[in-house]
Amino acid sequence: MNNILKQIEVIVGSKGILLGEDVAGRVDSWSQTSGCLAKAIVRPGSTQEVSEVLKICHSTGQTVVTHGGLTGLAGGAICDTRDIVLSLERMRAIEAVDTVNRSMRVEAGVALQTVQEAAEATGLLFPLDLGARGSCTIGGNIATNAGGNSVIRYGMTREQLLGVEAVLADGTVISSLSGVLKNNTGYDLKQLFIGSEGTLGVITRAVLRLRPLPRSCNTALVAIAQFDQLGQFLHHIDAALGGTLSAFEVMWNDFYTLVIGDGSKHGTPLEPTHEFYVLLESTGGHQQADQARFESALEQALGEGLLVDATIAQSKQQRNALWGIRDDIEGLVEGLYPPMTFDISLDISQMDDYVGDVRRQLSEKWPDSKMVVFGHLGDGNIHLVITVGSLEETTARAVESIIYQALGQCSGVVSAEHGIGLFKRAYLKYSRSPAEITLMRTLKRALDPRGILNPGKIFRQNSGAGTTS
Repeated sequence: MNNILKQIEVIVGSKGILLGEDVAGRVDSWSQTSGCLAKAIVRPGSTQEVSEVLKICHSTGQTVVTHGGLTGLAGGAICDTRDIVLSLERMRAIEAVDTVNRSMRVEAGVALQTVQEAAEATGLLFPLDLGARGSCTIGGNIATNAGGNSVIRYGMTREQLLGVEAVLADGTVISSLSGVLKNNTGYDLKQLFIGSEGTLGVITRAVLRLRPLPRSCNTALVAIAQFDQLGQFLHHIDAALGGTLSAFEVMWNDFYTLVIGDGSKHGTPLEPTHEFYVLLESTGGHQQADQARFESALEQALGEGLLVDATIAQSKQQRNALWGIRDDIEGLVEGLYPPMTFDISLDISQMDDYVGDVRRQLSEKWPDSKMVVFGHLGDGNIHLVITVGSLEETTARAVESIIYQALGQCSGVVSAEHGIGLFKRAYLKYSRSPAEITLMRTLKRALDPRGILNPGKIFRQNSGAGTTS
């Protein structure tokens, strides 16, 4: 063990550091099959320990990659033999729940689902929700500004956050854990760390904003014949439900038919013969009244020809079954192996042309290629899952070039909710201006002058510790 690791072990204890085979037996990405390459995995038990560890790393130029739940899709947690991993897995406490101010103070390593359940136990709601809820951590959600299924009503992680505690590269603790909703005293420092992907500081604790727990929930799966009717139906249902629309998930026919398959896993709630399927959900405060309004809104849409078919969940079990179709990523990967996934945003009015253009280019270059499309269309975010039969680097770059160049032409965003990490940094220029990128680099140099935090993520890193290009 080298001198740096010996110093770190003094801080975190023997149980707080993993070496050798204990490191190689882990991964640093959900899709990874080979072991972690880091020289050590450090598992501090408190903010103070994180601070002391980073002081050592800063003084020696030791690079650090922070790990949360490892559910990211942009390679933000990937490390190499020069790095040490700083894992927040031992910092999982829910420290306080304030039911009057509707807030919760937690450590960054706590799982999203644990937070959701703790909020619900007090009659409140933490509205951030995504398929990886059982594994992803609050620190990771904040560091990537995660989105998910309820953005259309509640917004991204940024809107669920009242305060953050983070440790800078040199070990300085920035504790901005105010639980008040309105705080206009100078710069909002927590915003520096939201979406920063571990490049500006290590998030250790947070104060989360909670909402009233809905007393009603109405869910339906509907079929729509034409793309332009998706926008019309969204406008209609959002207005008809009076602001209670909490999910508007769209599945193109290719996604729906692939996941449904022969019906043995999910059944066939609607026939797989329609162009588009929308999973929508409304939450409110009075089940009987809300259900009547929900059903009336759907009946009106059906009468106006916006829908061609619909099924309404009559129980929690049926609701979960409908969401099981949308969340069946495992089935998606099995049907499109080896998969390439893309997380993009663009104006709804441009989506149909964009998807058609990408399909055409893929089929021209790889006639046997397959692509499915789905996502949170209500907030302009869709996901593409593609297979061309190979994941070789040259092939992957060619697919990415098609996806992102076409996106750049319609002023789209190369990462809607998963960050830039390693995999998208070459394409950041399609979504950010040179002036914006220059300012980002200025912030990086100011907060991490030696470039030790998550090196090479978002921006390329020059040879020599601490220099970002």
